[in-house]
Amino acid sequence: MNKLSPSILAADFWQLGEQISRVQEAGAHYLHIDVMDGMFVPSISFGMPVISSIRMWTDLFLDVHLMVEKPERYVEAFAACGADLINFHVEATEDVDGTIGKIRSLGKKVGITVKPSTPAKAVEPYLDKVDLVLVMTVEPGFGGQKILSSCVEKVSAVRKMILEKGLNVEVEVDGGITIGNVRSVIEAGASVIVAGSAVFKGEIDGNVKELLRRIGEAEESAGCGAE
Repeated sequence: MNKLSPSILAADFWQLGEQISRVQEAGAHYLHIDVMDGMFVPSISFGMPVISSIRMWTDLFLDVHLMVEKPERYVEAFAACGADLINFHVEATEDVDGTIGKIRSLGKKVGITVKPSTPAKAVEPYLDKVDLVLVMTVEPGFGGQKILSSCVEKVSAVRKMILEKGLNVEVEVDGGITIGNVRSVIEAGASVIVAGSAVFKGEIDGNVKELLRRIGEAEESAGCGAE
């Protein structure tokens, strides 16, 4: 089953708890949390106290995306504050295998991410060690960007490698996803859909339900949803 992971980067922080409750009640599967350090990407976003508070507020699966330099420094802290999946950039560390192992040793699911400029082949050596690959479909660091069409082709390349290896690894997409283009990324092989503005701008409940409807239609048509 394909999954929707609303990105709280686009939420109204004054009403964050209420808005998280609304996306959960509307049927979202995950909650996507972008952690930015101002170094790997220019922006600064959430830290551990925010995630700890969110964990107390919801039992949604917390999909934590570390956009930080040397993510291995922070794995224990994010595991302790309630992340269910810890996802880091292959470009951000010199020890991808060690970081994967550290996350796994803490009992958390593991994700790896590639930026638009990083080729799909960069994740191939790690596919049998992770639960999820995130293909960024915009440049990381800022919300509200338009999807890069070249990255949709990368989704297909990653999905092809996974299928050829006979693995059960989810492919997540993040950046510029809308009701109008969600079908294209699912048909390309995505199984976890991150959406920020498309969820939190406007009527949240209706946005989630419409995205889920479009995701369901695309999954049925493509026949490529990951279990």
